[in-house]
Amino acid sequence: MFQSNKEYIDFLIQSGVHTFLQETPNNLLKDKENDNKIVENKPNKNLHEINEISDLVNLIAKHNSFRKKTANKFVLNEGNTQSKLMIIGDTPTEKEEKEGKPFAGEVGQLLNKMLSAIHLEREDIYITNVIPWKHPRNENPTEEEILEFMPYLQRQIEIIKPSYLYLLGSTAVKTVLSTPLHLDKLRGKWHQYKSINLNTSIEVLVSYHPAFLLKSPNYKKEAWADLQMLQKKLNDK
Repeated sequence: MFQSNKEYIDFLIQSGVHTFLQETPNNLLKDKENDNKIVENKPNKNLHEINEISDLVNLIAKHNSFRKKTANKFVLNEGNTQSKLMIIGDTPTEKEEKEGKPFAGEVGQLLNKMLSAIHLEREDIYITNVIPWKHPRNENPTEEEILEFMPYLQRQIEIIKPSYLYLLGSTAVKTVLSTPLHLDKLRGKWHQYKSINLNTSIEVLVSYHPAFLLKSPNYKKEAWADLQMLQKKLNDK
């Protein structure tokens, strides 16, 4: 049991969490019930010693998450592990769970069209989800779950070592940037991701998840503007 925020932050650092966008972190100890769950589900302390994506994926698949008990399939990552661009989504949809890959079905078709519009092919990019199991009621991840899976995602980033992160959806944004700010406040500009296990910072762009765009097509204009920002950055290199 953690007695102070400092102890909890020390635990996060030991687990592989090294990035906080806020100047001061939220008080994550106010809910004792959640606190107990976080301790029970904390990632392996030797996470930083894993250097292969396949080994990391196997470890994540063994993680004791309540979602795992009701989910039909583990859906995490796919694509080119040598890619300079890493796309991070939220959690699996029903279609993703059925097909066993991230961004499947109509969501995947829209993502493919978005990438094609800026002359990118899906298979050339590394794609992953924050959480690999679908919620039984399709609910968004809690703050507890985000903290629970944050070290795993950060280790993925450290192994892939991309030059750019393209965050699609609020869960990806909260997990990578560790911020309570709404996605709308963060998109339209580049951010920096830093880790003590990386020699250089990674440039981060935030945008809407394709699933959201299918439900709210009026936001496609903003999403297209974000894609153009990504294209310009990639072409400048």
